[in-house]
Amino acid sequence: MTPSGTSIRTPRLDLLPLRVEHAGEMAGVLADPALHRFIGGTPYTPEALAGRYRRLAAGSPDPEVTWLNWVILLREESRLTGTVQATLSACGTAEIAWVVGTPWQGRGIAKEAAVALVTWLTAYPVHEITAHIHPDHHASAAVAEAAGLAPTPVRQDGEVRWRR
Repeated sequence: MTPSGTSIRTPRLDLLPLRVEHAGEMAGVLADPALHRFIGGTPYTPEALAGRYRRLAAGSPDPEVTWLNWVILLREESRLTGTVQATLSACGTAEIAWVVGTPWQGRGIAKEAAVALVTWLTAYPVHEITAHIHPDHHASAAVAEAAGLAPTPVRQDGEVRWRR
């Protein structure tokens, strides 16, 4: 399968493998309740996010599934700004997702990170990449389109399946 400890570099960003130690800073990045409008839930406390990151870092309990998670480091600010993730199946499919904290939105960070992730995934035996996006989340739809995904008629939990 794909190496889980790989960093990905873009012109402005470093996608760093997620570690439990990122939880404190990331809790602040993800703290705006408005950020959860489309993704659901409420902001995590640093302790709760550390627990979540611990579970993610432990990996999927399903041997047919690999979880890959990165934090997004904006090098010019030396700040974490969000996350990208991919869930890979043994059959060669990947489901991707991204989230960028409210203060850094509108700067092309999600687009740059998602494009880099999709490019990186295509170097492995991944034949299909999907994302699920709320139909009213136009910014995420633009990110998916920039990453080479297109909307499908399929809906899952009220979200549109995008596919490459």
